[in-house]
Amino acid sequence: MEPRFLGVKAVIVKSFARIHETNLKKQGMLALTFKNAADYDKIQEQDVFDIVGLTKFAPGSEFTLVAHHKDGSVDNIALSHTYNEQQWAWFKAGSALNLIRANNK
Repeated sequence: MEPRFLGVKAVIVKSFARIHETNLKKQGMLALTFKNAADYDKIQEQDVFDIVGLTKFAPGSEFTLVAHHKDGSVDNIALSHTYNEQQWAWFKAGSALNLIRANNK
């Protein structure tokens, strides 16, 4: 639960251990992977990020990470996910527990 309480909204990696990916999803965080693992090297220490495509979610869809670099340049990086509709509902509710609570009122 620590990443969520530290304000983390998304975790973007080259690959996940299945249990870690599932735990992030249940906590309502985005668990995303680089479509091309080599894109990891485009990330710079002081980058600011936008994630494009969240409003068009569908199982198997892709998102785009827009990395705004300190020098003013920008990289658009393709991201993948393994969310199904139920897991996406967890994200929209803020966590699996929030969705359970809302459905049991």
